[in-house]
Amino acid sequence: MLKDKVIVIYGASQSLAGAVAKTMAQAGAKLFLSNRHLTPAEEVAREINEAGGFAEAAEVDALDKGAIEKHLVKTLKKTKRIDASFNLAGFEVLQDVDLIDMSLDDFVRPITTAMQTHFLTATAAGRIMAKQGYGVILTLTATPGGIGYPKVGGFGPICSAVETFSKNLAAELGPVGVRVVNIRSAGSLDSRPFKEALAFGGDRIIEVIKKMKSDTMLKELPSMHDIASTASFLVSDMAKSITGTTIDVTIGTTTALNYKTDI
Repeated sequence: MLKDKVIVIYGASQSLAGAVAKTMAQAGAKLFLSNRHLTPAEEVAREINEAGGFAEAAEVDALDKGAIEKHLVKTLKKTKRIDASFNLAGFEVLQDVDLIDMSLDDFVRPITTAMQTHFLTATAAGRIMAKQGYGVILTLTATPGGIGYPKVGGFGPICSAVETFSKNLAAELGPVGVRVVNIRSAGSLDSRPFKEALAFGGDRIIEVIKKMKSDTMLKELPSMHDIASTASFLVSDMAKSITGTTIDVTIGTTTALNYKTDI
């Protein structure tokens, strides 16, 4: 499905970005992975290569314009093309605090960081893809991008901003053959953030997760593999008519009020 496609992933580590990279490699893609710390990206690349795929790792700060562009140019010299870019770099967001009790800095800082990294990586890839006449840029958000959600601090505005940025970039790059698509996830329990929360959050986190599951139509949350499979489809030629939209993988959370029934 992705045979020989050249895909750049930011924030590569043994969590969602790693799952996406491995799934795409299994589909035949060539992965160019980066992280601001080299070791996590190297670990993922090693697993892909040991499994018979192709992956290279690099140390790239996804907030550094020069580093981003240098990595893309280096990749382009090797491959002569860049088919897709996916920014999965993480950032700290203060949550579980009401907005009226939050400081301005705690609210604004993650929004600024998130939009900077998405702008820098997406536009850098977009400039190359515009010259090629093809390419796919993916972004990722979560449930607060689709509905009002309490106690998520700046994360809600981040999701909404990334989704709008993705649509606007798609409108600008569409005429030159470049697609831009956002994936909205309800959160994956097998990802590192959830595992860490469960390890340190105790019973309260368990109750939060129960509610998150209850809010979905199927009473379950998407796995990392679900998100990775969606991403693989979106960068494939099978999704060539999909752009300028958000693909909702919240299992219905943002679509309707999901009341329990007796069925």
